[in-house]
Amino acid sequence: MKDIQSLRDTRRVNIRKVGVKTISYPVTVLDRAKKVQQTVATVNMYVNLPHSFKGTHMSRFVEILNRFHGDFNLQAFHRILQEMKEKLEAEAAHLEIEFPYFLQQEHEGDDIGTDRYMCRMHGSLQQTDDLVLEIDVPITPARRQTAAGGLPRSMGRWGQARVAVRFHRFIWIEELISLVEDSLAESSGPPESVESVCHLIGTALAEHAAISWYQVMVENLAHGYSTFSSVSEDRRGRKN
Repeated sequence: MKDIQSLRDTRRVNIRKVGVKTISYPVTVLDRAKKVQQTVATVNMYVNLPHSFKGTHMSRFVEILNRFHGDFNLQAFHRILQEMKEKLEAEAAHLEIEFPYFLQQEHEGDDIGTDRYMCRMHGSLQQTDDLVLEIDVPITPARRQTAAGGLPRSMGRWGQARVAVRFHRFIWIEELISLVEDSLAESSGPPESVESVCHLIGTALAEHAAISWYQVMVENLAHGYSTFSSVSEDRRGRKN
């Protein structure tokens, strides 16, 4: 079998992305309460190839990933990107993982429950590292007591906030979740609008010293359609 990667291409057409996607893989993530948490991630790996390369052996992506089996954690992120870039002779390397994160916390009435949050990490390495942490936080209004004082009645899920951040020092996943949920807890009753929710979350993120950039998209679920609002800001004060 020919080594496609070693063949030179004289057409000078850059292949912007080549790689593998939707690999199910066990990963270890940091847990503030339990130190670590084992979960299963969906992994995408891809690189930007120089114009002189026709392609690459796709199996090399999985080979690199397998070398970190049992030690795939946030600390390994940079090393995986570095190996991808060097061994595949790429201009840039990219690694995306999506995983469920389970957080045990106290609900109303001293009820202890386990909540599930979908998290994503997008890492890139060209000349320098770039890492984005993204979390989906469900927005659920507080439960209401029935008129007869019986069991609380859930109001259902109002919508979802998708929060993405870049940070210049370590931030816990739980810390980011709490930041979003605490900002919403300040308002009583159901959220007034997607714009007001976006403003509350954005303000909380902007005041956190560890966050250098953030993006928030709030979506409200309605009958047959949804409404949304988004905001982003970097430390230089640009807003979109």
